[in-house]
Order: sequence, then structure tokens, then C-alpha cells
Amino acid sequence: MYQFSDETAFSRNIGWFSSSEQASLKNKRVAIAGLGGVGGAHLITLSRLGISAFNISDFDIFELQNFNRQSGAFCSTIDRKKIDVMTELALDINPNSKINKFNEGVNDSNLDDFLRDVDIYVDSLDFFCLEIRRKVFAKCREKGIPAITAAPLGMGSAFLYFDPNGMSFEEYFDFGEDEEDNYIKFLVGLSPSLMQVKYLISDGTVDFTKGKGPSTVIGCDLCAGVAGANAVKILLNRGTVLAAPYGYHVDAYLNRSKRTYRPWGNKNIIQKLVFNIAKKRISKK
Repeated sequence: MYQFSDETAFSRNIGWFSSSEQASLKNKRVAIAGLGGVGGAHLITLSRLGISAFNISDFDIFELQNFNRQSGAFCSTIDRKKIDVMTELALDINPNSKINKFNEGVNDSNLDDFLRDVDIYVDSLDFFCLEIRRKVFAKCREKGIPAITAAPLGMGSAFLYFDPNGMSFEEYFDFGEDEEDNYIKFLVGLSPSLMQVKYLISDGTVDFTKGKGPSTVIGCDLCAGVAGANAVKILLNRGTVLAAPYGYHVDAYLNRSKRTYRPWGNKNIIQKLVFNIAKKRISKK
């Protein structure tokens, strides 16, 4: 019978991390809101990096339509709560993990508790959960917590980092009163280059009014890698992580990566043009 050892389980990370850095990661606490396509992949990836303290939230269950991309979606987990399944998987990787579960998702009443003692927030909320996402990022800024988001777009990942002392989430995205416009602002803010639209087969699969959009496991897994790499750089204070209004987009289908820079965020004149193009395209669905 084996005896679990953190040092042995994550020893193959050494070389990319020093022994002291690996030991430091063990004591970091990460908040992940949402455990679907990207959230589940984030939890698994960060657990395998040796991080062992998490605050996680989700209120949903696994369904058949999750099978194309979600880490915890199996025939054996249909109708089970995502938060329970993903907790079991994380503890199966590291039984010493300390996981605080927020079974009702993130909301106004538990947001402070969700972010208590957190070293970094990794955004994994559904694209269409914009209202609570705005509140989470605002609370992170208030508490001085670094916040990152990696969006699965097609077969790629668009990454943004919001330094609590830098440009805020609200300043960057420049949201207004119109709900559909805000979704478009969120999309073009995440992906100023809009690389993924070059191979989108059917515009009809994107419907903001129904909260509907296509996805792939390729995009979700790339997000976990991109977010994981930048999370450990922030947690270890090692290397450069460009904060908004800089962004980074990598696309495996196009074999391309691009660093973006939009001073003033969506108020930038180029972004306003991108917004108008995206709005016209979506309105033709």
C-alpha cells in the first residue's frame, strides 16, 4: 500500500520550478468560480502543479451536452453536482488538498467568503454570467487580489490579467446599459484580434439571447495551460505577466499567437471598429 507524498507526487515539476518554489505553491490558495469547461480543467491543472488549497464554486450538474469539453463529464457523473465530482477528482490527485466548496455558486452573500485568504482568482464563469463576473472582479480589485481569465474561443485561448494596481476590469471592457452590447464588448475585449471567427462554420450557433455558443475541448485545455502558466508566475513572482490593456491570444487551429494592446480598452478607436464589425455580424444570425 502506497503512502501519499506531495514531494514525490509533484517531483517531476522540479526543474521547471525550484524545490522552494514547488513548496511555496503548496501553500497558495486559488479561487475558481465555475467548474465547467475551463473551470474543471483549471482545477485539475493547478492541482497537478502542486497547488493544494482552493475555494471553488458551482451550482450546476453534469449533463450529456457537457461531454465534448468538461473534465468531469462522464457517463458515471451525469446528474451529479459538478462541484462534488471535481472535488473528488482533485482529492484523487492530492488527498491533502484543502478545498472550500461553495455549492450555490458565487453570489452577493458569499463573495467575501469566496475570496477570503485567496492569493489569485482564476475566472471560469460561463461567458453569459456577466453580472456576477463584474462583481467578482470588482471585489478582487478591492481586496488586492490578482485576477486572470482565459477564454476558450474556438480552438484557442484568449488571456487577460487584471493587476489590482493596474487597469480595472470595468475600465477595460467599458460596459454600458445594453445587455447584448455588453456581451459583444466582453467578446471583443477578450479577443481584440477576433482570430477565431476565421473558421467559425455557422454564425447561427452563436445566440446571445439564448446564452448559446459553440465550444471545444481544445480551447478549454489550452485555457488551462495558459492560465496555469501565468497563475504560477504571479504566485511565485517570477517572469513577466502582461496586465490589461495588454492581452494574449493563441490559436492551435491557425497555428498563431498574438499579443494585443488596446490602450483605454474598449474605448480605443480600433476596438470601437471591432465592436461595430462584430455587432453587424452577430445581428445577421
